[in-house]
Amino acid sequence: MIYRSKAPLRISFAGGGTDVSPYPEERGGVVLNVTIDKYAYASLKPRDDRKMSIHSLDYDIVAKYNMDEELTYNGELDLVKAVARNLEVDQGFDLFIHSDAPPGSGLGSSSTMCVALVGVFQQWLNLPLTHYDIAEVTYHAERIDLQITGGRQDQYAATFGGFNFIEFLKDATVVNPLRIRPEYINELHYRLLLCYTGKTRLSANIVANHSNAFRRKEKTVVEALDQTKALAIDMKNCLLRGELDYFGELLHHAWLHKKQFNDQISNAYIDTLYDTARNNGAVGGKILGAGGGGYLLLYCPFDKKHIIAKQLEALGGQIVEFSFEFQGLQTWQI
Repeated sequence: MIYRSKAPLRISFAGGGTDVSPYPEERGGVVLNVTIDKYAYASLKPRDDRKMSIHSLDYDIVAKYNMDEELTYNGELDLVKAVARNLEVDQGFDLFIHSDAPPGSGLGSSSTMCVALVGVFQQWLNLPLTHYDIAEVTYHAERIDLQITGGRQDQYAATFGGFNFIEFLKDATVVNPLRIRPEYINELHYRLLLCYTGKTRLSANIVANHSNAFRRKEKTVVEALDQTKALAIDMKNCLLRGELDYFGELLHHAWLHKKQFNDQISNAYIDTLYDTARNNGAVGGKILGAGGGGYLLLYCPFDKKHIIAKQLEALGGQIVEFSFEFQGLQTWQI
């Protein structure tokens, strides 16, 4: 028997950063996001011994471990080790993992892979985990065990899927699925443009900088995070009411506030891409994820989208086709 899972990557429209501790514990965070048809995949085949073999296509690594020995975190496939530890896996297996987006691309690929790993182990071991359980196991493996700095939105987005307004409170996380009219969703998709900058970055370092700045109560960062939270609420209401052009304008303001988190959010190349898009008619946009590289999301007039795409490609950007994905984590066996 072979067990498989896939979890969708996500686009974050607004609120990113307010899901990073200690902001949600002190002030309450919110994030507006949607999953797309790009995925992290895991395939598992049980073994009769206590060895595990892991093949990561993304990192071009094949590693083998003996489960009778302690699994140490050494930077090699640590996500797999952390999930296996959290779920108390004690049987050998062969695992094959890969993702549609490179790590550090801003689509939540690392956390999404972690969700796919929890999913494939759950399917194999028949574990009674709810969606909230899966997201929390993923969060614990990444943020607590491996101490990778970051927020909570990616784990929940990949597990639940679809359009969600997620509230991060001191003692709980609440996922609010949004019931958006189909014509609004179609129009939003028609107006969005996704451009890969060709550069990835280590998100943990960028996130740590603005998290530490919040701890120091630096006024600029605190105000930027508060404004980001307010914009997430306004943008959620725009989607529900179909006020999409206003949504695009707020996306621009969200980017301006995000750039206040720290000076690693953007760089000269990202600014050039964004300014070129705006000069050719884009209403708003932002770098996805922590910033510093990855994917640039833009909201465009329908009759200028092709012009903006051509200009970005001339600068080295890569236009990526995508669709919204309304399902979260999926598992099956063959």
